[in-house]
Amino acid sequence: MKAKITFAGGAGGPTGSNFLFETTGKKILIDCGMTQGGEEDEATNKLPFSYDPISIDALFVTHAHLDHIGRIPFLVKNGFRGKIYSTPPTRDIVELTFADAISIMEHDAEKKQTEPLYGREDVAEALSLWGTAEYGEKISISNDLNIVFHDAGHVLGSAMVEVKYGAKKMLFTGDLGNSPSPLLKDTEYVKGIDYLLMESVYGDREHEDLAERRNLLENIIKETIQKKGVLMVPIFSLERTQVLLYEINNMVEDGKIAEIPVFLDSPLGIKITEVYKKYKSYFNAATQAEIKGGDDIFKFPRLKFTEDVQDSKAIRSVPPPKIVVAGSGMSSGGRILHHEKDYLPNPNNTLLLIGYQAVGTPGRLIQDGQKQVKIYGEMVDVNARIAVINGYSAHRDTNGLLEFVEAMKDDVQKVFVVMGEMKASSFLSQRIHDYLGLKAFVPKKGESVELEF
Repeated sequence: MKAKITFAGGAGGPTGSNFLFETTGKKILIDCGMTQGGEEDEATNKLPFSYDPISIDALFVTHAHLDHIGRIPFLVKNGFRGKIYSTPPTRDIVELTFADAISIMEHDAEKKQTEPLYGREDVAEALSLWGTAEYGEKISISNDLNIVFHDAGHVLGSAMVEVKYGAKKMLFTGDLGNSPSPLLKDTEYVKGIDYLLMESVYGDREHEDLAERRNLLENIIKETIQKKGVLMVPIFSLERTQVLLYEINNMVEDGKIAEIPVFLDSPLGIKITEVYKKYKSYFNAATQAEIKGGDDIFKFPRLKFTEDVQDSKAIRSVPPPKIVVAGSGMSSGGRILHHEKDYLPNPNNTLLLIGYQAVGTPGRLIQDGQKQVKIYGEMVDVNARIAVINGYSAHRDTNGLLEFVEAMKDDVQKVFVVMGEMKASSFLSQRIHDYLGLKAFVPKKGESVELEF
């Protein structure tokens, strides 16, 4: 038995996850995400799919980040009517993420006098096709093609997709979690995998450990208080927001930092935090014990959720020191831009980057040392301190990725390294070959391979 894998997206870059698995009678997709980074990616996302969406039997979603789900309504718009599967938390978060994305898309399309990538009716149709499965639950596509989700430990509800076809198994990792996480269970190690397709976002870099990243955050907050400054944190609404609130909550409750105003200025982040509260069983044992002990892990004195626009604008009138946590995580849109425009010129303030900054995004330009950035058509001086803590990334670093492969090396025949900048993917691929003696490949976008099953 043979199957063909096509790297329709997610190869040659860290975003746009989209992989096609074809057997003699069935076609399934793993993820259907947007390419993100620069303005040219908007045009890329509008390009036709390299396969016929009508021919796809099912789509399996690893998690609810836009670079894994963002083109699903576009797939539906182009004729897909198969079944969509994810874990229950992912389904809930996807609904919120789509609602936020379509609002931004419509606003941008009106401003630029263009057509949005898809409409609200396409989102509604996509959600009507959606089913859910828990970790470990078997989904049968045919007698010889079965799918199982495994806990990726990346964000709430994130899953690796195990595809069992005939006698062999292939694992699509999605994004792998930076375990141990303050909130979530550790990434599951899956045995008996013959072919592995894995991410490599941090394939060439190491993170700080848990204690070091907490100390760095604590010191940055203390420095902000001492300088009577503003700490800005561009944030991803999913996972990074919740982990940051949890960490600050513990610092306040333990008396390690003074109580100062903290604003979560992200309507999507606020809504997703409510989803986290709904799915406590997905948390690790220590966090579940805290909650059972009566601790509201996402609430502490002087924390304010500013969902309303007027409340967001009112943050400006609150004297420093203060902390402003706002989307988007790469400073490519969202409310963080208003705060950056106000506060980047002041050297007493700090911009803290705790997530991956894609090439071409304002966040990456600032991280790389650019001293002026354009915000809402104006050039803004970057005089604020720029701090980076990679340890808060929800992605495994190069050592964690290698450790993950090592745990299954006795069974794995081939490894395909994807979803990373080329240098990160190539570096990780070489490490897998050199340290573990496995065949590792870095495929190109659009490339197909045939595998024996």
